Amino acid sequence: MESQVVEGAPTRPAAPPMQVAELMSAIAAQLDADYPSLDALYKDIHANPELPFQEVRTAAKLAGLMRELGLEVTENVGGAGVVAVLRNGDGPTVMVRTEMDGLPIEEQTGLPYASSARSRWLGDEVSVMHSCGHDIHMACWVGAARALVRLKDAWSGTLVFIAQPAEEAGAGAKAMLEDGFIERFGKPDFGFALHVAPIPAGVVAYKGGVFSSFADGLDLTFNGRGGHGSMPQGTIDPIMMASRFVVDVQSVVSREIDPFAFGVVSMGAIQGGAAGNVIPACCRLHGTIRSFDQAVRTQLISGVERTAKAVATMAGAPEPEITIREGAKAVVNDETLTTSTGVIFRAAFGDRAVLMPRPMSASEDYSEFIHAGVPSNFFFIGGFDGAALAAARARGEPSPMPHTSTYAPTPEPTIRTGVTAMSCGVPTRPLGLPRPTRSQSTPSVSPRKPTPVDSIQVGKGPGAMTLTRMRSLVRCAARKRLRW
Repeated sequence: MESQVVEGAPTRPAAPPMQVAELMSAIAAQLDADYPSLDALYKDIHANPELPFQEVRTAAKLAGLMRELGLEVTENVGGAGVVAVLRNGDGPTVMVRTEMDGLPIEEQTGLPYASSARSRWLGDEVSVMHSCGHDIHMACWVGAARALVRLKDAWSGTLVFIAQPAEEAGAGAKAMLEDGFIERFGKPDFGFALHVAPIPAGVVAYKGGVFSSFADGLDLTFNGRGGHGSMPQGTIDPIMMASRFVVDVQSVVSREIDPFAFGVVSMGAIQGGAAGNVIPACCRLHGTIRSFDQAVRTQLISGVERTAKAVATMAGAPEPEITIREGAKAVVNDETLTTSTGVIFRAAFGDRAVLMPRPMSASEDYSEFIHAGVPSNFFFIGGFDGAALAAARARGEPSPMPHTSTYAPTPEPTIRTGVTAMSCGVPTRPLGLPRPTRSQSTPSVSPRKPTPVDSIQVGKGPGAMTLTRMRSLVRCAARKRLRW
């Protein structure tokens, strides 16, 4: 996401300033007492990251902290997922989500608490790093839980805190839902989630409607006829086909998609041949397709398929093998909830609460909860020194990018901002936010024995599979790409 954001005008009157000020003061007092332990938690998690569906240590730590607060905790939901429930009288049921997994990246931040963790990934031993800010998110999640437990007199209802596995694989939210999250804990009236972003620390950025993109994976194989590099007339060159496709497919974006609509087709890997003087028999390509709405998504996929087939036909080659892998859906924030929460953000943070001018092009599997019927507000918090970001822009340097070996958000004041935003945005009743239009009580936590992780069933009907099988497919997909 670009670091430039603009202030948005709320459409509802602000909550009484004194009421918000009193809540902010109480949260700040709690944070002053809690911050050293939250900072220590963040650094411990940062130093000990775990890969998707391997978050055993992390989940156990978060579950233990929630039990210390008196919440009803259920572990092993959708793999390593944790659900912690806090009941506080009548009122809406509100879900607060964090994700837990890291990435197979060797950290090069130089931080004193940098990760040196190693793990198995796709059959190889790899370094592991929190390179997307999930460590920050978890510290904010715990801090918000502590603040809301201690401020129970300021709100009423039920809070459902979830720690989700495998966001980076795009499979963790779906795994929790398929393991009966809604059936076991009830459908939340509202949901909240945050993500640290390369914008100035202390900023809260929000947006109603479309917030992130659809993400579809593309696997493509051109089959030709191999031969000697000095005698191309006897071959059907798949390298030539792949090269032509990479260029020609961009005309789908530039000539078929509305210039005011968002659409991206990017090819990230080409694999063909092993020697400079041998024309191979096939060439494989792997890429990503991004869009903000279903109509553009359909148009892009159709254009990709037509272009690939046309390239093969022009070369006299067999029809190419094309696989479109559906990934994360678009995060679409509830307009009413986001506008109302935005009023609170503006009252709490002043001009540091800003309205995003456009969605982010990256993707997030939190969208699975939204598509399951949970009206939500997914928002950004800034994580980097504003002066340093401005200086980098002046030098023509790019902003810090997640999924890189040097990505390191500043914990202070980022964690404080996340805790404050969640703590003042979640308790809807005292601050005049709209009550839910439907009544949905949260059942008692199911006492059933936790499902063994390896036998969790994901999906229904002929396409159903165990979590073990899903992991295998995720690893296969990850050979082509890791998505953010």
